[in-house]
Amino acid sequence: MIGASKVQMVGADGIAAPLRHATFRRIWLASVLSNLGILIQGVGAAWAMTQMASSADKIALVQTALSLPVMLIAMPAGAIADMYDRRMVALVALGIAFAGATALATLAWLGLVTPNLLLALCFAVGSGMALMGPAWQSSVNDQVPSETVPAALALNGISYNIARSIGPAIGGIVVAAAGAVAAFALNAVLYLPLITALLLWKRVAEPSRLPPEKLRRAIVSGVRYIANSPSIKIVLARTLVVGILGSAILALMPLVTRDLLHGGAPLYGAMLGAFGLGAVVGALNLTELRKRLSAEAAISVCAVSMCVGFAVVAVSRAPVLTVAGLVGAGAAWTLAWTLLNIGVQLSAPRWVSGRALAAYQAASSGGIAVGAWGWGHLTDLAGVEAALLIAAALMLASPLIGIWLRMPRIGARGEETVVLDDPEVRLALTGRSGPVVVEIEYRVQRGNAWAFHTVMQEVQLFRKRNGAYGCSIARDIADPELWTERYRCPTWFDYLRQRNRATRSETATERQALAFHIGPGPVRIRRMLERPFGSVRSKDYTPDDAAGRNHSGEDRADAAIGAPAGASAVPAVAAPNRT
Repeated sequence: MIGASKVQMVGADGIAAPLRHATFRRIWLASVLSNLGILIQGVGAAWAMTQMASSADKIALVQTALSLPVMLIAMPAGAIADMYDRRMVALVALGIAFAGATALATLAWLGLVTPNLLLALCFAVGSGMALMGPAWQSSVNDQVPSETVPAALALNGISYNIARSIGPAIGGIVVAAAGAVAAFALNAVLYLPLITALLLWKRVAEPSRLPPEKLRRAIVSGVRYIANSPSIKIVLARTLVVGILGSAILALMPLVTRDLLHGGAPLYGAMLGAFGLGAVVGALNLTELRKRLSAEAAISVCAVSMCVGFAVVAVSRAPVLTVAGLVGAGAAWTLAWTLLNIGVQLSAPRWVSGRALAAYQAASSGGIAVGAWGWGHLTDLAGVEAALLIAAALMLASPLIGIWLRMPRIGARGEETVVLDDPEVRLALTGRSGPVVVEIEYRVQRGNAWAFHTVMQEVQLFRKRNGAYGCSIARDIADPELWTERYRCPTWFDYLRQRNRATRSETATERQALAFHIGPGPVRIRRMLERPFGSVRSKDYTPDDAAGRNHSGEDRADAAIGAPAGASAVPAVAAPNRT
């Protein structure tokens, strides 16, 4: 497989193709150093905690403090990545992590670090990296052409696994030679190359004609999109399963070293290095695997390979055989995670990609956290060997999930959104005006009723994930050929966002529905402002506009999209064929 990878690397679609792009190459090389610094800090923090506290719980909390932020702020971080310039979000996140690492190094040098302060500063560093994750991963599309995105994602996985292969060993050497303070300081220094690479990136962002959503609304939009996206829900479910079952090998590796191989810390470092080496080998062969197998078949092969690796590690008492099992398990582990990551990235349009990636990170971190806790408890009851064999058996059976939750086809991104002209408006609106009610009337032959209704289910599904609510489809009992689709959006700006979030495939589905319409004219579209009792003013102008008061950012954006003061929030342009 490695020989095949070397051939791929010179091809246009090989794993090295993204490295031909200077921006990606700089950021990728810097990310290797940044990942290395995080792992070195982890070693230093764990060692510092052992010097300050004898409690195993306190020592274990170091890793919790570094990884917990991923679960806690994943969705807000994804929303922020989608709302603002991803480059700037990544720089702010790195600034937070750098400040935490610098403070930790300084206080440790002064001898002022306590166990609780150490955990707090590790949490701050972890929070910065958690905020950066969605922005960094979703910005890959801005750094390389779409056809090389899968290879770029694989390289990002390699970046972490290269660091994991050597990071703990380097951390141990640094701590042994110069103490935990040196590990903290080295981590802070290793953030600088990535900050520099991002500053050198001259990202050209197309300005949005609409203001960003509020954070709470953006989070809700992301959750709604995922909840109404069958392909992403399947990938997240499979991610959770891989995390729960696959976490056994990493969670139990210290016990494998101590109880099965009767080794110490140097052997444990070698085992981690073997797993990391396997991860790099797996990532190098991603392109070949994707060429030969479908997404479902590839995930199944990874599961079987991890099963074999787990079983070998469980029954082996020879370090060489254990290393072989860990290399195989590490290769399959990384391939599975990269395939799942690609599945999420290429299933979500750009406007929500950060939030989709955040959900993926939360599912993977949650699965690993829950799985590690469960495998630890099972080991207390049955032993290391039995726990690993059970994990292997469950991993072998996991492809059966594909009967019900089959992995969606993973291809090049073809889900660009379609930008539409704004509809004609003659009522004075602001961005906050709402709710907006949309009704579309279709006239469909009776013989096509079932087929039309089936297509409309798909139409309503993508309307809901793009921002609509209260969707319904009704048939006139006095005129059975007349069908009325109805849905709402909370505000006028929400309607404009929903209207311009449809992808090319969703637009094609809508055209299928429109093809059932038999006339005599085009479908009739009504866009109405819902007015509950007491909401209609006695004058045409609004008192707050007349008084010259400032509105929220959404209202101030009215002028930016061409609306006259106090009038319509958008220019009057007709768009009769889209809703």
